[in-house]
Amino acid sequence: MIGRKNMGRASPLLLVLLAFGFFFATYNLLTMILHYRSVGKWVGGNSNSRLLADPIVEMPENVKVKGSKAPFHVALTATDASYSKWQCRIMYYWYKKKKDMPGSEMGGFTRILHSGRPDNLMDEIPTMVVDPLPAGLDRGYIVLNRPWAFVQWLEKATIEEEYVLMAEPDHIFINPLPNLAHGGYPAAFPFFYIKPTQNEKIIRKFYPKENGPVTNIDPIGNSPVIIKKDMLEKIAPTWMNISLSMKEDTETDKAFGWVLEMYAYAVASALHGVQHVLRKDFMLQPPWDLEIGKKFIIHYTYGCDYNLKGELTYGKIGEWRFDKRSYLRGPPPRNLPLPPPGVPESVATLVKMVNEATANLPNWDTQ
Repeated sequence: MIGRKNMGRASPLLLVLLAFGFFFATYNLLTMILHYRSVGKWVGGNSNSRLLADPIVEMPENVKVKGSKAPFHVALTATDASYSKWQCRIMYYWYKKKKDMPGSEMGGFTRILHSGRPDNLMDEIPTMVVDPLPAGLDRGYIVLNRPWAFVQWLEKATIEEEYVLMAEPDHIFINPLPNLAHGGYPAAFPFFYIKPTQNEKIIRKFYPKENGPVTNIDPIGNSPVIIKKDMLEKIAPTWMNISLSMKEDTETDKAFGWVLEMYAYAVASALHGVQHVLRKDFMLQPPWDLEIGKKFIIHYTYGCDYNLKGELTYGKIGEWRFDKRSYLRGPPPRNLPLPPPGVPESVATLVKMVNEATANLPNWDTQ
């Protein structure tokens, strides 16, 4: 465990590791993490920065009007596992298709590969290799590497864009994406299962009362979020610190589970006095969201199971199904069967877009 107090001195664990000759690169990494934890611990909040209007409904009048284009850099974190690779390839295919369409403000693209070594997609997808957390520190929760990956990328990367979109491999752009952020107000998607007010007892461990009400914390994760790069540079170390602290705390780890890192980003943002404009049109999630409409991203995190009548059988493997977890060890085959009649537009569109990408990506079955 990384010590929370007396950050200027080496922790007992670090001394032990050094005594046993723990390799130098990991020592440097731990030292950097200690530094960032000390930075994040003392960050205060400013409750006066909250929006006066409900951001799910509207944003303040003085930030509604945008002038010239404000391109954003698309950045996603990934591993070198096959499961991550095939999703990244599909995601990047649709990024390239939508990037230059009317209405798009997408700029450059970076896959932040936190496996610590190059892989076979380096020539296909613009990639920066960063280090993973030291072995065992993520406790089997691979997503803990995401904030640490962003901290490293933000330190090393030189990008032209003022804004960054934090995205994920299982995102598909379905419409050209404009910059939904407005000045000092980043844009984010509100997740129905991120409920800070219902978890106030736990949240207060990381967001003390002197920082303001728990309602300061947005019901979001770190993705999708469009945010100014300089603002993210301030939030990212705190996000990493809180993610590690939450994972170390048994009660928090049990309560938040696989969305722990999402809560950590929401809390870190609030500690920096940052509130997001919440955009329900940012993303849709089949099978629960039925229509595409004017939304921008498909997030295919949920399995889609239907019988041959087109009826949802969620929780039970359907006669027809698409679930990304069916392809943990290798990519889905080309030309997946389309869903039966009656299945929502969102699900049918998802499968069609996967099929188009796999039909056009070279060496798909041999990656």
